[in-house]
Amino acid sequence: MCTSRWSPTTPTLPRESRTSQRPVRGLPTSDLGRLTTTHASGIEPLSDKITIIGIGDDGIEGLTQQAVDLIRGARTLVGSQRLIDKLSATSSADQPKHPDQQRVTLPADLEGTARQVADLLSSPSKHPVVLLTGGDPLFYGTARFLCEQLGKDHFEVLPHVSSMQLAFARIKESWDEAYLTNLATQTMGKVVDRIRLAEKVGVFTSDEVTPSKLAQTLLEQGIDYFTAYVCENLGSPDERITRGSLQDIAGQSFGNLNVMILIRLPNTPDRPAGMQGRRVFGNPDDCFLQSQPKRGLLTQCEVRVIALAEMDLGPNSITWDVGAGSGSVAIEAAQLTPGGQVFAIEMDVEDYNLLVENARTFGTTNLTPILGEAPQAWQELPDPHAIFVGGTGRAVVGLVDAAWHRLQPAGRLVVQLAGLDHLTTVEQLLRQRDADPRVLMINLARGQRQMDALRLEAANPSFLLVATKQAD
Repeated sequence: MCTSRWSPTTPTLPRESRTSQRPVRGLPTSDLGRLTTTHASGIEPLSDKITIIGIGDDGIEGLTQQAVDLIRGARTLVGSQRLIDKLSATSSADQPKHPDQQRVTLPADLEGTARQVADLLSSPSKHPVVLLTGGDPLFYGTARFLCEQLGKDHFEVLPHVSSMQLAFARIKESWDEAYLTNLATQTMGKVVDRIRLAEKVGVFTSDEVTPSKLAQTLLEQGIDYFTAYVCENLGSPDERITRGSLQDIAGQSFGNLNVMILIRLPNTPDRPAGMQGRRVFGNPDDCFLQSQPKRGLLTQCEVRVIALAEMDLGPNSITWDVGAGSGSVAIEAAQLTPGGQVFAIEMDVEDYNLLVENARTFGTTNLTPILGEAPQAWQELPDPHAIFVGGTGRAVVGLVDAAWHRLQPAGRLVVQLAGLDHLTTVEQLLRQRDADPRVLMINLARGQRQMDALRLEAANPSFLLVATKQAD
C-alpha cells in the first residue's frame, strides 16, 4: 500500500504530556485540608483551589472566553515553559487582572510538578492560581496525576480537545471502543499483546518508541493486519497525516509530536502469539487464531482450564469437542491425551479452517477436525469417554441430549453456556436422564494498570454444566 499525506488547515491543538508517571512521596498533603466550594454556575478562579486549563498551540486565541477570563483573573499562572512562552507571545494574554501576576514555570517531571503545586495550594497569598497544560488535562495528562496525588477537591478542570480525539477526527474514525495507550508509561510487550486483539488502536508514541519502531515490532510478531495513520504536529501549519501499511510505516521517519492510529483490516483473524513456552493446557487466548468479527467466542483460558479438569481426561481418552470453533479446547484435550483421540466437530467453514491451522501450529496429530453439523457429523465416530459442548441457541439442548446417548458409561459431559437462557433447560434434561449435573458459574476479573493504580476489569460470567453418566 502506498502512503499518502495531506495537510489540512485547522486550529492548533497540542499533544498531551508523555512524562512517565510515578507515585509522589513525601508531599505535604496532610496540611492542605479538605477544600470545598459551591459555585452558582460554571468554573470561577477560586481562592482555595487551582484551576487547570487545557490550552492549544494557538495559545489564548484558541480558548473560550471563560478560560480567557480565568487566566486573566489569576494571581499566579503556572505551566510549562513552552506554554508560558506561547502566552507571552499572544497580545491578549498581556492584560491580566492582577498587575503583579506571577508566571511560574513548572519542572519537567511530574513529581516535581506535584511538589510545586502542593506548595501553591498551601500559599493563600498566591491565589487564585491557574495551571496551564496541553489538550485534555485528564487524558494521560497532568490533571489526572495531580488529582490522584493531591486529591480531587483541590482542583477544577477546564479541558481542551485531546490530540488523540483530534487524530481520530482527522481520519474520520470513532474512538469510543478503541484501545488507547501511551508508550511512555507502558511496556512494549504489554502494548503489543493488547494490539494483537484490538479493532482500533490509538497510541501516543515516545522518543524511544517511534511509530517506525512500533510498526517493525508488530510485524516481527506477525501482526500485519492494520492500516496505520501517523498524525504529526496536529493543528500546526506543518500538520501532516501519513497513511499506509505497517510495512510502509516501518521504513519512515516522523516528528516527535505525533499520534499513531491503527485500524484493523476487515474480517482478518488474530495472529497467534509466539509458541515459545507453550503449555500442555491453559495457553493464553492469543496463542490461537480466532475468527473475525466473531472474536470473543473462544473459550477463555481460565474457563478452558476448569472445563478440561472437569472432563476427567485420561492419557488414552476418546474425546469429542462439539461446536469446536477455532479449536482451543480440542487442541489442549489432545495434548492431555497423547495416546487417545480427539474429534473436533465444527460446521462453520471459516472456523473449521482456523481449527485446522491451529492444530497444525500445536502439532496435535491425534486431533481429527470434522467439518459438519452435529449430530449427523458424529454418526461414524467411536463413542467418547468425554464430551465438551460449546454453543449458544436452542440447538444446544438437542445436541446435549443426542451426545448424552453416545457417551460411554462413567464418561463425563461438560457443557459451556454463556447465559442463563438454556442453563435450566439443559440441567432439567440431564436430570431426566438420571444424571446429577453440577452447575459452575465462573466470574473472572483481570488486573489492569491505569496510571499508578491497579484496577480490576470484569469479564462476562460463564457457566459450566458438568454431568457423569452412570456405569451400567
